[in-house]
Amino acid sequence: MTLRIQVLGPMRAWHDDEPIVLGPPAQRTVLGLLVLAGGQPVGLPGLIDTIWGDDPPASAVNVIQTHVKRLRRVLEPGRAPHSRSAVLPYLGDGYHLVVPPDQIDILRFRRLLRSAADIPAPEPLSEALALWQGQPFADLPQLTGHPKVRSIVAEHRAALARLGVALLAAGQAGRAIAAFEEVTAADPLDEAGQAGLVRALAAAGRRAQAFATYQAVRARLADELGVDPGAELTAAYRELLDADARAVEPARTAVGAGRPVPAELPADVPGFTGRAHELAALDRLTGGRAPSTAQDRLTGTSPPASTTEPAPSPEPSAVMIAVVSGTAGVGKTALATRWAHRARDRFPDGQLYVDLRGYDPEQPVSPEAALARFLRSLGLPGEQMPADVEERAALYRSLLDRRRVLVLLDNAASVDQVRPLLPGAASCVVVVTSRDALPGLVVRHGARRLDLDVLRHEEALALLRRLAGERVSGDAGAAEELAAHCARLPLALRIAAELVHRRAPASLASVVSELADHRGRLGLLSTGDPHSDIGVVFSWSYRDLPAGAARTFRLLGHHPGTDVDVCAVAALTGDPEVRAREHLGLLAASHLVQRAGDRYGMHDLLRAYAKDLARRSGEAGLPRAVPVFYLHTAATAMDLLYPAERGRRPRVPVPDGPALPLRAATALAWLDAERANLVATAVHAVAHDLEWFAVQLAQVLLRYLESGGHYTDAVTLHEHALRAAERRPDHRAAAQLRINLGVLHVQQARYAEAGIELQRAVELALEVGDTLVRVRALGNLGHLYQWQGRYAEAARFLGEVVSVARHSGDRAGEARGLGNIGQVRLRQGRLADAAHDLRASAAICHDIGDAVGEAYALLHLGHVESSSGRHTAAAELYERALLVFTGTTEVAGRAYALDGLGGVDVLLGEHRRAADRLGEALALFRRIGERAGEARVANSLGAAAASTGRLADARAHHLSALRIAGEIGYRYEQSRAEQGLARLSAAGRHQLPA
Repeated sequence: MTLRIQVLGPMRAWHDDEPIVLGPPAQRTVLGLLVLAGGQPVGLPGLIDTIWGDDPPASAVNVIQTHVKRLRRVLEPGRAPHSRSAVLPYLGDGYHLVVPPDQIDILRFRRLLRSAADIPAPEPLSEALALWQGQPFADLPQLTGHPKVRSIVAEHRAALARLGVALLAAGQAGRAIAAFEEVTAADPLDEAGQAGLVRALAAAGRRAQAFATYQAVRARLADELGVDPGAELTAAYRELLDADARAVEPARTAVGAGRPVPAELPADVPGFTGRAHELAALDRLTGGRAPSTAQDRLTGTSPPASTTEPAPSPEPSAVMIAVVSGTAGVGKTALATRWAHRARDRFPDGQLYVDLRGYDPEQPVSPEAALARFLRSLGLPGEQMPADVEERAALYRSLLDRRRVLVLLDNAASVDQVRPLLPGAASCVVVVTSRDALPGLVVRHGARRLDLDVLRHEEALALLRRLAGERVSGDAGAAEELAAHCARLPLALRIAAELVHRRAPASLASVVSELADHRGRLGLLSTGDPHSDIGVVFSWSYRDLPAGAARTFRLLGHHPGTDVDVCAVAALTGDPEVRAREHLGLLAASHLVQRAGDRYGMHDLLRAYAKDLARRSGEAGLPRAVPVFYLHTAATAMDLLYPAERGRRPRVPVPDGPALPLRAATALAWLDAERANLVATAVHAVAHDLEWFAVQLAQVLLRYLESGGHYTDAVTLHEHALRAAERRPDHRAAAQLRINLGVLHVQQARYAEAGIELQRAVELALEVGDTLVRVRALGNLGHLYQWQGRYAEAARFLGEVVSVARHSGDRAGEARGLGNIGQVRLRQGRLADAAHDLRASAAICHDIGDAVGEAYALLHLGHVESSSGRHTAAAELYERALLVFTGTTEVAGRAYALDGLGGVDVLLGEHRRAADRLGEALALFRRIGERAGEARVANSLGAAAASTGRLADARAHHLSALRIAGEIGYRYEQSRAEQGLARLSAAGRHQLPA
């Protein structure tokens, strides 16, 4: 029998795999002291001193001898009575533990550390640290303070620090963070460990957290020791500062890769009249002067608009900010939009726009979400989207550096909502609209303020004439009275002008008289400004609506999205689609909704009025039919796009009314158009006791969101859905949602976060006894480990996935598991095994109609054939896969197939065709933000360049692949890049000088 002893953690021993009962603590302490001696004898005085200190009993020697006798009995069960002990012989005045060093974990730990001293790779250190099961002698308090035990703890911490350094060098920043976090948790004042943590966080792209870590340890050193950071920690901080300046380059490359210049301004307001002085003031405040048009000019003169600050200097050093403030309905958005269209030629690098919905109590846009939108508009692939709001803001400022961009921030509620969205470059201009004056922007950021009042008398009459025609010109007195009733607010004037048209041929005076009478009988809707109470105008227009259109208007106030289509309104009201379209037409004609193409939106002031009317009518809350409609239609779209995965999605409720007739050709367009509404409705649902909707929608939409790179929306949806599942509580759903979050983190190369979510999902699945959910979590852990190059662990988990899926009859799960195992075998170089698994996966996918799954299996079979030197066979497999992918939404699959074909072209000498295919693959990967694919194509381009003797280009491509793979922790492509660079170095040494 083989005797094994563990002391790194609770003290344990085994004969082969059978545990040994080591006896009471004092007996185990004797054995522990012999282990700590490292094979050297320990005298009785030393044993007695450690166990009893300065006050040993008279029987101390006899007690120790008894302990040794009993230890010999359990450690050597087959020893003959009275024979010499081979394991615990008496030597000198004490005892000697004789066990091979590799059978005692602490001795093996030290041997592995010594053998790893000259090996820079992390694997030997990982093997040593895997022996660590907790604090040494965790169950023996008498030994935890022993000097030799403290030394072991210090060795462990040093080994962790070495592992962190090795992992960083290997490009595995996520694992390096975990190692350094363990080091610094044990000793927060360990400057070397903190320096390593700062470097690891920076390498993982978590620069804001790296800065925060440095500042925290700097403060701790000052508070507790009264010293400044030493050389190593200071050096890490300087590297962080330098890297922060360089970090934007990959994003700049992606942004410049054929992306259109953002042009996001909303449509100009038709019939815009007046505001010439305010437009001129905005020109002055933003450092330019746009040409006026005939439509902007007014008759008469008025004093200039009220502004703060003098005109800026011609070459400002800070970003110019103009705040247009004023009451609701005064025309802030219309003014800012009109000015922006006039001035757009000043901003050739684009115009960014977001409605911050600052006065919507339920759905204000967070700075984090707004930054994600802007970064996507600037061309940042979804996979490169930073998780932290500060990191997003830093990247946003970097991307706008030296660019001439206009940023229009509409409906801001506070300075905190605006501040992260401010560029840092003086070449940019920011225009903010708000009901608040935002003094913090003026004081802290030097903003200039334009206080927008109601229209001047002449402007109000001019707008009425423009909208209502000659009937206004023919009765000046009635026109002036109508303008007064509307408080000279543009929104109210537009509504009133439409009413005048609809009451024809009644005189303008009779219409005004009716409005005055109605004003006296109705309460007013306060906008917060006494002279701007325009509820009477709204109510006058509302009461003129047919009953059905009036009900549609009220219910629209409850919809959480920014705009809707006719089908959603039909679900909201329960009307047939043709009736809903008719009602929307009436509302648009009355200016109670704004139409943009086939979608309809509502001013936030009108939305508040509509919601108040609905509440008074007993129509409180969003009707259940709306989330049912959205969920059912989303599920239908997903079934059309991914039919083989239908069984993996939850069964959703069926609408009471007719369902939207989607087709495969329109499914993706519907999801894209409604994505914002789907997420907004889920957020609303969690806040209004409709948790089921958020939970099911997240599970339905995962594949669409992650394959399309919509990571911000996906994480928002899943975090709210997880909150809902935990509130219910529904542990099974919570486990599935954590798996989904893990998948999203893997897609964004956040491997540490992915591991945490997936491990928690495994625990939840065990709690509820759901084997299938547990296996899905294990399968995704296997996928995670494959990306990290941990192939043995990946294969173990994926093997369990296949076994359980096969046993339970889950053929789709079995096919996916086999395909993933095939990829692992391919990475390990086990080509025959990989081919066997991938063919099995392809066969199952073919049987169950999973065309996309079959195409991926064919793609990886092509890699097997190519690696075996059978290039023609590989090309045929790639072509078959490409044909399938081209007819689906799998952009990544299409790009991977093109990369495979390009690689074969290089080997066959078809260099021009290879360049075309690889260039197309790279563009596709950049478009969807698939950084792993970008690294792969960069390596393929390096091989292509090397094959034609362009060694400098080849080196640049491989270095690009090495950087990307290192940033995301993709060990396989990192290794390919290193091999490519090594070949180039060898080729360079054999070249003769010119």
